[in-house]
Amino acid sequence: MRHKAIFLDRDGVLNHAIVRNGKPYPPASLDELSIPDDAITALQQLKKYGFLLIGATNQPDVARGTTRRQTVEAINAKLLEWLPLDEINICYHDDKDSCACRKPLPGLLTEAAKRLHIDLSSSFTIGDRWKDIEAGQRAGCKTIWLKQDYLERREPEQPANFIATSLTEAISWIFTLETVVEQQF
Repeated sequence: MRHKAIFLDRDGVLNHAIVRNGKPYPPASLDELSIPDDAITALQQLKKYGFLLIGATNQPDVARGTTRRQTVEAINAKLLEWLPLDEINICYHDDKDSCACRKPLPGLLTEAAKRLHIDLSSSFTIGDRWKDIEAGQRAGCKTIWLKQDYLERREPEQPANFIATSLTEAISWIFTLETVVEQQF
């Protein structure tokens, strides 16, 4: 049996990014960790609808030596405790490492798909940055750009399937699509 999944970026989607000078950063500690007000309810709705919920996050600060791996794992453990996620997959590499798991490459998504028998064409990626959207597109998922007020110039090469300003708005669009698909059969 093939499952459908929602791949969610961590910082800026599952939890609030720490924005400095218009650029998003991960929380540096559990004290800085906070989740959007609608995250629990939105994810619970997706879970009831039968989606696997999988975090997919780049954490290059570990390779750069500016964040400890234990900090990333503690934040992920807290998110797994607070939110109805199935798992969080992490790329600890920096760009120069040329790994297949660092977004915008789709490795985090395709490896989860193999392991968990996920149908990527029936799945979605929700991210707040261009790398998330391009990873989802390269994996064959529908994509939702959770638009934040970052001062980044880079946008995905191909537009996301949908642009949302909250998880609730993203989930509403997913349910609209899912209802249309069900009505066709």
